[in-house]
This record gives sequence, structure tokens and C-alpha cells, in this order.
Amino acid sequence: MASRSALFTEEKFKQFHNIDRNLYSIMVLKLFRDPLESMQVLALWLWLERVGFKNVVKKMLSLPYILINELADESITCLELIRGTHFSLPSEQTDIPLIQSFIEKEISVQFFHQNRDAAARDVTKAVKEVCLPAFDDIMQKAMQRDFAQNFADHSYVVLPSQRSSSSLFPFSLSINQQPCLQQQPLQRNEATPPHDRTMFVTFSKGYPVQESEVRQFFKITFGARIESVQMQEVQPYEQPLFAIIVFHSSATIEAILNGMGKAKFTINGKHVWVRKYMPRRTRSLLPPMLWQPAIAPFGG
Repeated sequence: MASRSALFTEEKFKQFHNIDRNLYSIMVLKLFRDPLESMQVLALWLWLERVGFKNVVKKMLSLPYILINELADESITCLELIRGTHFSLPSEQTDIPLIQSFIEKEISVQFFHQNRDAAARDVTKAVKEVCLPAFDDIMQKAMQRDFAQNFADHSYVVLPSQRSSSSLFPFSLSINQQPCLQQQPLQRNEATPPHDRTMFVTFSKGYPVQESEVRQFFKITFGARIESVQMQEVQPYEQPLFAIIVFHSSATIEAILNGMGKAKFTINGKHVWVRKYMPRRTRSLLPPMLWQPAIAPFGG
């Protein structure tokens, strides 16, 4: 049995990392992200704070779930850049527009590639020395929940990542649990669920794009039939940095992406990035805040 002083130290350690724990809880308990991969993502954000990008984690807590989710996805790209396995891909596959908009100081994919040795070392260290001891109880809860859900209904996609968490920065763990992923076949008709017909669009900070421009671009360029467009809700003096588009057919998204995971376009001289929206579960299981437009100004 652990001594009283040891338990007190553990409690104080977790209390010191309370903000980090809150964000990790959102990632794994609300967004259903992979617990181990999420540790590496959060370790990356802690490293950014360490090298001079202030209050990254605290600022993220003010964001709606959908932006936290998308920032985590872009952070996976950054982790792959650090490993040196993602830098030879086309530029649109390594773009990180949300991170560039979120971070107040200038940052680019070259930054992660050029600092990959130090970043890899420090991220791995942060996972071992900070994330594992600070998040162990949350990780256990997420894994138990995922295991129970996967056992109860094998039709649900429990873990989001199609990458191996250990392939980024391997480290030993006493916990070894990877539930099987199962995906439903994509239908090509009007009855296709909205999340299979939904695209996430990201805009560049400083180059505002209007909803009318978005609709016109996809209608004229691809002949798209749009069911709805949800722009990020912002204050009158701020610009939306993302939009969620629901098309009438999933085939429209396939035509837009043309076999790519992410595509980059120019709308009236302004860069936009698009990719299929990938919810962590089916829409019926998504938290309302995740599916709704943003409830807080980006970067607020």
C-alpha cells in the first residue's frame, strides 16, 4: 500500500497539472480519442509551451470541442513531421492552418521538422514524466469505457486513430489494450447519414471567407448540392476560421478530395483547406457541443 506521503505527492502532482488533466479528459472522454495518442498530442503542446509558445493548453480549454478535435488531428501531423516521415508529402497534406491561427507567434511545418530531434526527445520525456503519472486514472477510465462499449456493441468505432500510437514515440506501458476497429460501409444515396456527407473547411487567419463565397465555390466548381453550411460563430469583429458543410451526397466529397485525405483550394484569392469530417462516433453519439458551431471565439 502506498504511503500517506506518496499519495499526498501524487495528489499534489495531479493538482498542479489540473489544466492539462481537464484538456486530456475532453480528448479521451468527450471526443473518444485514443488515450495513448492523446498523451503524445498533449505532450507536444506542453513542449510548445516550454519553447516559448505561451498558454497553449489553457487557451485550448476555452475552445469548443470540434476545434480541440481538429487541433489534435493537426498535432498528429506535427508529430509525424518530428519523426521525419511526413515531410516528403505534398504541402497540402502537411498544412496546419488551425495551429497557425491558434498560436500567436509564427509557426510552420518547417519549425517542427527543423527541431525534430529536440522535440522527439522532449515529447517522449513529457509523456513519461508528466502525462503518464498525471493522467493515469483518466486513461484507465477511458480504456475501461472503450472496452465495455466495444464489448457491448461491436458496430461502434471506439477508437478514432487508424495509426498505431506507439509508432510515433514508442515507450513501454504495463497497459496493453487495443479494441478492434470496425467501420460501416459508405452508402451512396440520399439516406447516407449526415456525418458521411460532411466536410470540414479551414480558413486562413487574416483572410476572411464569407458563407456565400463557400457556397458559390463548391456549387460552381464541383456542381455540389449543399444541404447546409455552418460557419464558426464569432463576434462581429472576428472572422470564422472554419465551416462545416453537409452535402446531399457523399460522392461530392469524393469528387472534391479526388483520393486525397486533405485538399487545398483558393477562393477569391484566399486559401482554404478541406477534408472529410470524421466524428469519433456516429452523429447520434456525438456530444451536442461537438456537432454545433463554435461557442467561443477562436483564440479568445
